[in-house]
Amino acid sequence: MSVFDSAFYDQHELVAFHSDKASGLRAIVAVHNTNLGPAVGGCRMFPYASDSAALDDVLRLSRGMTYKSALAGLPLGGGKSVIIGDSHTEKSRELLLAMGEFIDSLGGRYVTAEDSGTSVADMHIMRERTQHVSGITTKQRFGGDPSPYTAYGVYCGIRAALRYQRGTDALKGLRFAVQGAGAVGRHLIERLIRNGADVVVADIDAENLKRAQALGARLVSPEQILTTRADVFVPCAMGAVLNDKTVGELNVDIVAGAANNQLATPDQGDSLRQRGVLYAPDFVINAGGIIDVFYQQQGKSGEQSEKHVERIGDVLTQIFQRSETEALSTHAVAEQMAEAIFQSADKHHFKASA
Repeated sequence: MSVFDSAFYDQHELVAFHSDKASGLRAIVAVHNTNLGPAVGGCRMFPYASDSAALDDVLRLSRGMTYKSALAGLPLGGGKSVIIGDSHTEKSRELLLAMGEFIDSLGGRYVTAEDSGTSVADMHIMRERTQHVSGITTKQRFGGDPSPYTAYGVYCGIRAALRYQRGTDALKGLRFAVQGAGAVGRHLIERLIRNGADVVVADIDAENLKRAQALGARLVSPEQILTTRADVFVPCAMGAVLNDKTVGELNVDIVAGAANNQLATPDQGDSLRQRGVLYAPDFVINAGGIIDVFYQQQGKSGEQSEKHVERIGDVLTQIFQRSETEALSTHAVAEQMAEAIFQSADKHHFKASA
């Protein structure tokens, strides 16, 4: 396994590997770019099919965080960590403590938070071994959990996409096909249904499905969700869901969801545009969580965080307009806008906390 040979290596500043025999921890931390500030990004735990798959994921995710923070107007760089293992059966207190020690050994170059397969409670355990943990404030309405803010940002982004495409952001009577009803998905489903939407949901987790159904969502199989006729497809599960095959099967007008790295390759951004499907780039629309994490770091209120999250819709509108004017995919436009911000920035120098 070679970092430099990975298709997703993009001049990353740091890639660190760690294993701890006693706890069973196998983990990777990647820092993509810190021009704007220290690298912040969640810790994902997932049973990757191979070490190479884990490396590819952490490289893609950390790069996405650089672009996400830049377009969200945050003084943060891009980083991410992955723990290789099943969060349902292999997670333990000892493993999380070992992960905290690994993060601490990096001297503040990377700050973690919860992500898929980890929770706020897990972050509190890691905090016993390192100060470089965010998203755990007890003063915040959701106890430090950034997921509701990610969901709110997606909700704001969906309304911006509807306004741009249809001239109205009314949700009543519209159908949403939501893939994934986990921490972010269920908060978003609740908002959509509360505002009159017809929501169809698929998930591989039985408990997630029960919660979604209790909110009023209708259930379909994971195979059906990609071909369901809907106004908006809302991917909120894992990445690379939009590939050459699935893009051709979509029966929607808009794609706007919380999952990271939704496009298998940038080519799918072009394919969506050619099909007339309006795509809200994932690293723009799902920035609510990192915005909230930053506001928690600054000791600011949830209300202040929400106001910043609401600006996601304005950024997306700019991207949609430039995409139409320049005849480029929304993904390409969003990347260009982000690169103009972080590549021209002076290198941010910071002192790690003692």
